[in-house]
Amino acid sequence: MASTLTSPNAHSQSVYDALSEGKANVDLRLRYESVSQDNALEDADAFTVRTRLGYQSGDYEGFSFNIEMEDNRIALGVGDYTVGPAGYNLGQYSVIADPEFTELDQGYIQYKNDAFTFKVGRQVIAYDGQRFIGHVGWRQDRQTFDAASAVYAPNNKFKAQYRYITQRNRIFGEFADLDAKDHLLNLSYKADLGTLVAYAYLLEVDNDTNNAIDTYGFSFKGAKSLEKTKLIYGFEYAAQTAETATLDYDTDYLFGEIGATFSGITAKLGYEVLGSDDGQVGFATPLATLHKFNGWSDQFLGTPAQGLRDTILSVSGGLAGGKWLLAYHNFEADEPSSAVDDLGSEINLQYTTKVSANYDLGIKYANYSGESGRVDATKIWVWLSTKF
Repeated sequence: MASTLTSPNAHSQSVYDALSEGKANVDLRLRYESVSQDNALEDADAFTVRTRLGYQSGDYEGFSFNIEMEDNRIALGVGDYTVGPAGYNLGQYSVIADPEFTELDQGYIQYKNDAFTFKVGRQVIAYDGQRFIGHVGWRQDRQTFDAASAVYAPNNKFKAQYRYITQRNRIFGEFADLDAKDHLLNLSYKADLGTLVAYAYLLEVDNDTNNAIDTYGFSFKGAKSLEKTKLIYGFEYAAQTAETATLDYDTDYLFGEIGATFSGITAKLGYEVLGSDDGQVGFATPLATLHKFNGWSDQFLGTPAQGLRDTILSVSGGLAGGKWLLAYHNFEADEPSSAVDDLGSEINLQYTTKVSANYDLGIKYANYSGESGRVDATKIWVWLSTKF
């Protein structure tokens, strides 16, 4: 009888503990961005402040929940830029993809035990280096997904992940979200020399048209310390088939990288190919964190029909308590034509540092020199962020 009377109280106390032991969080980022392009559009300037407020509950018998709201506002009236999907200043300025918005960023229920994690609701999904699936966290509205997730990780070496996405919540507030029927399968194994990953990403926008994009691939990336030098290496290959109302195509993806860290300096040489099918269509990565790849000026958010070959040389290190990075990209068509061959080059430069213990300060620069009809572009960012 005593047990019957005390069990509800124990459960009630556990629920109370899960709520009271939860944690509220705040993520703020104030950013200035400028864009200048050698075309008829006016130069763009954006001064915005992004606020993310969240609450992560404690655990109750394996169950927990997370909720986050996100908001972006133009600060000090500096909003001379264009956001096409939001209908903001159409055709007037260069694009800066940070509209004003307020929306649910994440909201999910999770169950977790020793080996399994299940999650249902709006959530961040990011695989590996985010080349295929990412959260686009660089933009003020990061990309999230309405999805059901299952993760099996019996130890610290093997992980199997499956997710089914019903909506892609893109970087334009709620102005360009897409219903979807996406299946994501990712298997990874960590060995001494690196991590081996195999994946299948079957993507389809749910709009009653033929638009399926199926990608199957694998990667191996890692690092090895040798006395005072650390070697960095990576290889990735993927094959893609896609179907549209007018075209079926097959393309390939290839990435290779080698580098080394010595005396506090890291130097890397990379080569990436987003293939083309006879110059008709290029390899697609619609759910990627695209800003991270092929230059920060975002000239290749969509792969050209002739495909893209990107040779990347980067050097990074530490300076005055912060970190610096310099990168050079050389772009070429994978299947050149008489009109499209050399696709230009780009220089990227970044410095980030701490301002006291609680604030991060960054400055970033991108300069693209266009060829084959593409215009020159220069972009500059300065930002200050904090989390608590």
